[in-house]
Amino acid sequence: MSLVSTHGLSKQYSGLKAVNHVDFELPKGQVRALIGPNGAGKTTFVGMLSGRIKSTSGSVIFKGRDITAYPAHKRMAMGMAYTFQITSVFADLSVEENIALAARRVVKGSSNVNSKVAEVLNKVYLSERYDQIAGDLSYGHQRLLEIGMGLVQSPELFILDEPTQGLSATEIEGFIELVGVLSESTTILLIEHNMDVVMKTAHYITVLNFGETLAEGTPAEIRANPSVQTAYLGAS
Repeated sequence: MSLVSTHGLSKQYSGLKAVNHVDFELPKGQVRALIGPNGAGKTTFVGMLSGRIKSTSGSVIFKGRDITAYPAHKRMAMGMAYTFQITSVFADLSVEENIALAARRVVKGSSNVNSKVAEVLNKVYLSERYDQIAGDLSYGHQRLLEIGMGLVQSPELFILDEPTQGLSATEIEGFIELVGVLSESTTILLIEHNMDVVMKTAHYITVLNFGETLAEGTPAEIRANPSVQTAYLGAS
């Protein structure tokens, strides 16, 4: 059974069709990568999934419920979490305070919050930086902090938009391990340009091009797909 699906989902800006009648099915427990060239409609599509962008037409179904008209905060309350392409942490608060603030949205009781924060700090490799001011972190560590802020809410669907952007090679390897850990408890939709990360983490891949679904399949199937090679992977 799909955790989230779309039917004919579209977004038009004046004469531009950013996303055009996309049908999409994401089963519970899967790590799905969403890839495509710049301008393919990936961020617009996940914006409509998360409620941050209003669709022109079509529908979004989450946990069997039509949520097309739901605002972002109501979708979050239902079990969605979303990290942005640009980090959105509270720069003047510590790492621990950022995660605790996110935790209080869904976790009741100070002892429960403290326990959850400690668990998440360890998962995102920030335990030793718990008291560091978020604004003083490297860009890569701010990305990990933002992931922690989403993870602490125990989402059923975790949308990660370009999470490895700005990460060092070592941090990227850590992120690949992190996805493996996260996938044990949550469904992941990963928007990512780093194809090494995609091929190592995704169970299944959806390729968008010009706002439409170009192909879907396993990493091996996508790598071998001539249309994907021409449009995105660089082959002629």
